[in-house]
Amino acid sequence: MAQLGLVGLGKMGFNMRERLRASGHDVVGYDRNPDVSDTASLPELVGALTAPRVVWVMVPAGAPTRNTVAELAELLTEGDIVIDGGNSRYTDDTANAELLGTHGVGYLDVGVSGGVWGKENGYGLMVGGAEADVERAMPFFDALRPEGPREEAFAHAGGVGAGHYAKMVHNGIEYGLMQAYAEGFELLDASDVVSNVPEVIKAWQRGTVVRSWLLELLVRALDEDPELDELEGYVEDSGEGRWTLEEAINNAVPAPVISAALFARFASRQQDSASMRAVAALREQFGGHAVKTKKVTG
Repeated sequence: MAQLGLVGLGKMGFNMRERLRASGHDVVGYDRNPDVSDTASLPELVGALTAPRVVWVMVPAGAPTRNTVAELAELLTEGDIVIDGGNSRYTDDTANAELLGTHGVGYLDVGVSGGVWGKENGYGLMVGGAEADVERAMPFFDALRPEGPREEAFAHAGGVGAGHYAKMVHNGIEYGLMQAYAEGFELLDASDVVSNVPEVIKAWQRGTVVRSWLLELLVRALDEDPELDELEGYVEDSGEGRWTLEEAINNAVPAPVISAALFARFASRQQDSASMRAVAALREQFGGHAVKTKKVTG
């Protein structure tokens, strides 16, 4: 049994705490929501841990994570370790590591994949940081990952920043996979040839080359709502797809699938697209094609 401090008990952090405790680890959690928190404050959490401490941060990326790391830098002591398991941009990791390093505190960045199903199925983990710090935190990584060979769900990706970089690319791939499934669903649904779309997609789960966990989740969604007409086709992005494309540009790596998937999300948020109005206007101008005009009211 090992002891861990866990900061942030939202959808991911709460389930991670439960999975770690089920493996026998002593987890002390802190969250601003007192209904789920074990301690009343971050200083109280640190005080409840026995040195040398390991504190895992699961709060929103950006300023919330940076601020939490900065506060921990003042609370922790030499030999402690901070783990950032959120979806931070990899460029934040160097600054976090340097700040903690001035206090003799180690730093690991961990890309965590598994979503709300991780408590039951386990999490895929991509870690960046020093080898010695990774080894100290390995009991937690082993408890969080799925059963089976470690190398199939865990990777020490490299130095500081490598874990979040790997997770960024992972999420970019996820964008492309989801978009491909979504376009396939729409094509099947639009055709008058296939009469049972949910059953076709369900039949792809075994034996086909497109089977995956994402496909299983699409099947689950179709079981609940066969036409998906209870949902609005509006899709946000967490930022990692954008970061992936920026890195593709910086490294001159073609990424047309990921870029198209990201732009499709942008299009989903436009009730009335200015660019498509321009396309309609051009088609009318050069070809006399029919256009739809807005109704004037009032």
